[in-house]
Amino acid sequence: MTGSEQAAIVRLFHEAGHLKRSRRTGWWVAGVKDPESVAEHSWRTALIAYFIAISEGADPERTVTIGVFHDLGETRTGDIEYVGRHYLSAASAEAIAKDQAADLPSAMTDGLLAVVRQAGDLATPEAACARDADKLECLLQAREYQRQGHQDVQTWIDNMAAAVRTRTGRELAQIALHADPGDWWRDVAALHAARTGPESAEPC
Repeated sequence: MTGSEQAAIVRLFHEAGHLKRSRRTGWWVAGVKDPESVAEHSWRTALIAYFIAISEGADPERTVTIGVFHDLGETRTGDIEYVGRHYLSAASAEAIAKDQAADLPSAMTDGLLAVVRQAGDLATPEAACARDADKLECLLQAREYQRQGHQDVQTWIDNMAAAVRTRTGRELAQIALHADPGDWWRDVAALHAARTGPESAEPC
């Protein structure tokens, strides 16, 4: 690997870091003043993708990889919310990836482009599972914002629940529609309180 290739890799790492500061703009429409970042969304999408893939018999590692990379192109375009997409034309994910990978070692370029291409091919079980993970993550986030008092997110909840396609995705979406996002903490706290006494369950 040449020095210029190594420098290109580091540049891409810094570029990817921009997603930690890039907000998911659709949530502003719902009144969320400080919404999640694109990177935060991608992280949980990848985690969800792993479990959906296992349940659906897809390759979980490949599905996770698609989840991690699925919004990488937004370093160049930003996150464009639903209405904005009707007025703007953005380059394809593959075209952006080609630019992002232009100076990388050829094996890394080929690998990145292969992931981006597969993400767009919903005929593969991995891409289908990753797509459902993307929708389910948005549904979960909407439920969390709703719990915080943002009632305008109901449109996101309804649309994401209707968008999932795999059997596992549909089943999980139905549970997510009714699950309290805070139950996980209360359940764990209650378990520890039962073991060690109620004072251990105090939140502060």
